Amino acid sequence: MRLHPDCETQWGPPQAGSEVLGLRQGHVQTHEQRDEETPVDFFYFIDFQRHNAEIAAFHLDRILDFRRVPPTVGRLVNVTKEILEVTKNEILQSVFFVSPASNVCFFAKCPYMCKTEYAVCGNPHLLEGSLSAFLPSLNLAPRLSVPNPWIRSYSLSGKEEWEVNPLYCDTVKQVYPYNSSNRLLNIIDMAVFDFLIGNMDRHHYEMFTKFGDDGFLIHLDNARGFGRHSHDEMSILSPLSQCCRIKKKTLLHLQLLAHADYRLSDMMRESLLEDQLTPILTEPHLLALDRRLQIILRTVEGCIEAHGEQSVVANGPAGQSAPDSGQANWTS
Repeated sequence: MRLHPDCETQWGPPQAGSEVLGLRQGHVQTHEQRDEETPVDFFYFIDFQRHNAEIAAFHLDRILDFRRVPPTVGRLVNVTKEILEVTKNEILQSVFFVSPASNVCFFAKCPYMCKTEYAVCGNPHLLEGSLSAFLPSLNLAPRLSVPNPWIRSYSLSGKEEWEVNPLYCDTVKQVYPYNSSNRLLNIIDMAVFDFLIGNMDRHHYEMFTKFGDDGFLIHLDNARGFGRHSHDEMSILSPLSQCCRIKKKTLLHLQLLAHADYRLSDMMRESLLEDQLTPILTEPHLLALDRRLQIILRTVEGCIEAHGEQSVVANGPAGQSAPDSGQANWTS
């Protein structure tokens, strides 16, 4: 059972019967209902983590043809029979308790936001959750966790350089691995994805080491998406707006999803009907996807007007020369 990425290391590997299925329990239902928005006074790093956001992110990623989110589905879980009674993990057992309302609850073991007041509770035993496919073990398929160049400050008042320097991308493009390969274009793909779902919490990205610098990014941990349908957070799109680069394949796909016959909200609405916990997203969240898609396309149009299509739309890899050994490395 995973409430937050940090909690997994405290509990150890998943122990429940889901292991047999090759699945793991993802983000479970928070105190926020489907039709509620994230409170405007919340910082992005204390936002709720939503199981329905993980489910919707998988469907959107597939519709965008990125296919970088592990398969994720919704499920109604009996937390007593399917977790507590089958786990042999003593730490996991220790965080279960029965609430004053006689509901079975549990909380996570992690550095923050993991106390009994942040517990999740069944009704009295059943709880909505999301299940994600296991990635291969690190022994079989080693992965890198790389700081996002557009990481946020994760403080109440601080700002990162990209938030105050509109020319920040010029610096990024000089540093390995972003001065060669597809890495920067993949970051921009990820920013497009995060802007559509409203995810401000992309502090790192992961990738399999086997595929080298041109490997794809894995779009993991999307539970802080789909929080506010009434607000479009333009800062998420900074990699695109500052770098003014986008893959031709990505642009063509976005343009297709802006057509009435393939409208993004319609595609999502139909796709999400397949999930057991449907409805996954409320109608305002679906319509927000169409609005944000238009913002992305207008951003690209502005870049093309300023720099020319040849400079903005990338047909292939970055094509720049490989860095010399003395250049800085941002993958550590």
